[in-house]
Amino acid sequence: MESDMSIASLIMGASLLVKFVMLALLAASMASWALVFTKRRDLLLAKRAAQHFEDQFWSSEDLTALFNRVSNQRAPADGTQRMFEAGFKEFARLRKKEGLPPEMVLEGSQRAMRIALSRELEALEGNLPMLATVGSVSPYIGLFGTVWGIMNSFRGLSNAHQATLAMVAPGISEALVATAMGLFAAIPAVIFYNRFSSEIDRLSNRYEIFLEEFSAILQRQVHV
Repeated sequence: MESDMSIASLIMGASLLVKFVMLALLAASMASWALVFTKRRDLLLAKRAAQHFEDQFWSSEDLTALFNRVSNQRAPADGTQRMFEAGFKEFARLRKKEGLPPEMVLEGSQRAMRIALSRELEALEGNLPMLATVGSVSPYIGLFGTVWGIMNSFRGLSNAHQATLAMVAPGISEALVATAMGLFAAIPAVIFYNRFSSEIDRLSNRYEIFLEEFSAILQRQVHV
């Protein structure tokens, strides 16, 4: 009678430890895919919000009016808006102090914007290391399950009078499913980790450019 070599049959016929390894890899894959969809949505919203606020910023002639308008809106702020609000608020506060040199006013505003930038990047990078962990660890977890399954297969041959390929093939196939699942979990995680890291770097550069441009505008105003 021929052995059933379907994937479902191989998984169900695997040893308890190999099943546990497969279950862990399946959970890691599902968690990484959930993070992929969430992070993709967050980055898309961040890019759209940055473009929207930059359009508002460059079309506005009065920074005070823009600050009052965006501070009172109910929509959540994006990275550029948070930097603008933090920088302009600190700029207005320090400028009211008498005897404070213009350089200190500008430095305080830039420091506030740097803090807002750091918080924004920290939020964008949140949970991203999980993809790197899944991508780097999953193949080794799958390999562990494979090695364990092959050991069980050869251990079973020790009690057989005549070893044949038909006897060992199902056990080795069960074990190799663990390696396949490890690669299935790891490859998408690595791809999307690299992609999201690149997109966050581009957003960071965009925020840095806005910070420098806004600082130049404040530098002109502080001497007025």
